[in-house]
Amino acid sequence: MRLASIFQCITGGSDVRFQAYDGSTAGPSAAPVSIDIKTPEALSYLASAPGELGLARAYVTGHLEILGDVHAGLSQLSEFSLRELPWLQRVELLRFLGRIRLSHKVAPPPQETRLRGLRHSKARDQAAIAHHYDVSNQFYEWILGPSMAYTCAVYPTLESTLEQAQFEKHDLVARKLGLKPGMKLLDVGCGWGGMVMHAAREYGVRAIGVTLSRNQAEWAQKAIVEAGLSDLAEVRHLDYRDVRESGFDAVSSIGLTEHIGKAQLPSYFSALYKKLKPGGRLLNHCITRPNNRERALSGPFINRYVFPDGELVGPGHIVSQMHDAGFEVRHEENIREHYALTLAAWSRNLDAHWDEAVEEVGEARARVWRLYLAASRLGFDRNNIQLHQVLGVKLDGTRSHMPLRPDWLS
Repeated sequence: MRLASIFQCITGGSDVRFQAYDGSTAGPSAAPVSIDIKTPEALSYLASAPGELGLARAYVTGHLEILGDVHAGLSQLSEFSLRELPWLQRVELLRFLGRIRLSHKVAPPPQETRLRGLRHSKARDQAAIAHHYDVSNQFYEWILGPSMAYTCAVYPTLESTLEQAQFEKHDLVARKLGLKPGMKLLDVGCGWGGMVMHAAREYGVRAIGVTLSRNQAEWAQKAIVEAGLSDLAEVRHLDYRDVRESGFDAVSSIGLTEHIGKAQLPSYFSALYKKLKPGGRLLNHCITRPNNRERALSGPFINRYVFPDGELVGPGHIVSQMHDAGFEVRHEENIREHYALTLAAWSRNLDAHWDEAVEEVGEARARVWRLYLAASRLGFDRNNIQLHQVLGVKLDGTRSHMPLRPDWLS
């Protein structure tokens, strides 16, 4: 049984070069992407956990290699299926994989995590955030660039740089919120403080950000001091549920909703509603499913390696939950193509700093990130996931204090 030819058949990878540890090859020699099944352990991972989890384990541990553009390689491997094989060949392959699994037993890589405790309790949410964010600020600086913005950018043009696009994202949020000097902004899930500093620097707003990541809070506070914004901006290591202040003119939530959990969305939006003064606005920016019918829970690779306990719901569900919490929904847009561009830029940054990243966080974690960025980009490309911004207002009686037409597009 020639493994390379079998892989080519079951993945449909006509534009990919396959090579396997048995010496077999398949596909065009000049293909831009080559997939190397380096060891029997790679097959054991695939046999023990078919689909994305087995593939991730084989790649993270280095038993399977994607040479060239990982995004292009995944576009071939993501259709991994035995259905394309004739029945007799399929039976033979399953027997072969069964023997491999028995003779080359493998354990999940140590980078794989499963959290304990009540789902979306404060303690478990803290552990989930620490798993992903409290890794290395230096590592994130290499990937994210100077903006340290770890959310979808907004590209004014296809030629815009990542930094220009992240500035535009923060400014679009500020314009949608109607920020003006002297206003108070609460930014929940503030990351490294990009929105907080933008609001303070560009709009003269008193901005408070909160994050469950201690590393983020420490980095952000240092950046605020260095930027001379301490009189206006502040980032706290704090759960959004523990913010004592209220009476904010605006609340921004950029990339937090994915961590909240579907069952907690009513209390989440209700809590943000209570933080606003009448006439105040909420801008909720988050990844969603393309519809309301799909399950909220993340797939096994994302859940165990990237964002434990992450949940994605449809945009209609987000709008309904905001509405039911008391918000009047005023504007909504899907910018999923922008996230594909953002992820491509982050992938280029990681590749440019690959050796340093491996030294900083280890090869396995760096490989997790390379796979995660490429797979996420593919998800946005294929409309399997989307990015929605939803703008709501807490009415002042019956008055919205909104412009007659959107004034944030200029």
